[in-house]
Parts: sequence; structure tokens; C-alpha cells
Amino acid sequence: MASPAIDDYLKTIYHHTEWQDDRITPSQLAAELGLAPSSVTEMVQKLAAQGLVTHRPYGPVSLSEAGERRAAAIIRRHRLIETWLVREFGYAWDEVHDEAEVLEHAISDRLLEGIDERLGRPRFDPHGDAIPDASGHVHREAFVLLAQAPAGHVGRVLRVSDRDPELLRAVESAGVSVGATVTVTDAAALRIDGAAVSLPEAAADAVWLSA
Repeated sequence: MASPAIDDYLKTIYHHTEWQDDRITPSQLAAELGLAPSSVTEMVQKLAAQGLVTHRPYGPVSLSEAGERRAAAIIRRHRLIETWLVREFGYAWDEVHDEAEVLEHAISDRLLEGIDERLGRPRFDPHGDAIPDASGHVHREAFVLLAQAPAGHVGRVLRVSDRDPELLRAVESAGVSVGATVTVTDAAALRIDGAAVSLPEAAADAVWLSA
């Protein structure tokens, strides 16, 4: 059954383990969604009954195979729409998330397929997040979070989190973009083409580099 509320839960669980390995706990899920823990506990039980997640009381929550397929499908919609808005309508990368949240539930499968074809079937959205293909598969290479990259590490910027539009604007203003090759000076500083670049402190936990 189609349900934006269910999709939001599945997307949040999917996102949590996309760039790290620890499974999400019910309390983390409640914080991410801005909901009361009791409400989250009730919904997780419903999702488990529908075969979309696996969960034991007070333990972490994981997507089942069916849940992962459904999450990948809605994330595919979201990220293709973000890419479409940037490429075709001139949106900035810090402006597309909220628009995509609305449109992902509104467009038809036919239109989505047309968007994918028109864009040349992109594998990544403007923030560097992988776009699942129609089967739910994604391609990712080995990565390291900026906060965990040692000084002197050289890598390409694979992803910048889209959670904070202000941080996205600051990173862009500093000249850092997805695909750029950088050398890590420390968690808040990089070198690009030999030039020193300072980043906001929050960027350390929002920028991923190739390993």
C-alpha cells in the first residue's frame, strides 16, 4: 500500500546505513523523523508485521529485502527529481531537497522513466548520492568521511550531505564540489590545485572522499 509516512520511515532507515555501517536505533529514528519514541515504536511494529523491516524490542532496525526494494524505489525518485531540477531548471544544489520531497509522491512511473532517459540515466545526484537503478541496485566506490581522513589523504569528493542547505552553500563558496580532487590538511581544511581551502567545522561530518 502506498503511504508517504511509510516511505519516510523506510528512506530514513536506508539513509542511515548508506554511508556507514551501524544500524539505526528506534531513538535515532525518532530523532531523525522528529516524532515521539512511542509513535516510532508503534510504526516499526507495523512495518515489521508487513515484512518491511526486521526488529527486536529495544534493538536496532534493519530493512528487509522487501523494505530495501521499496526504499530504493522512492530514493530513486527523489534523487532523479533533484538531478532534473538542477540540470533542467537551474536550481542550486541547496534548493532541491524540499521540492523533491513533494514531487517524489506525485509523478508517475512513466514520467520518472522519461526523466531518467532525458538525463542520460545518471548514477549520482547533485550531492553525490547514488541513484538506484530501476532494479534498486547502486554503484558506490570505497569512501572515507572527511573527519576520519588522515592529513595528506588525496581523494575525490564523492558526496556532500544535503541535510543543511547553509552548509551546502558554504562548501560551494569554498570551491568544493562533487568530483573535485582534494588533499586533506585536517578535518576543516583542504588543498585544491595547491590552494588552501577552509571549511566550516560541520563539514568534517558532511563530506565524503574516495578512499
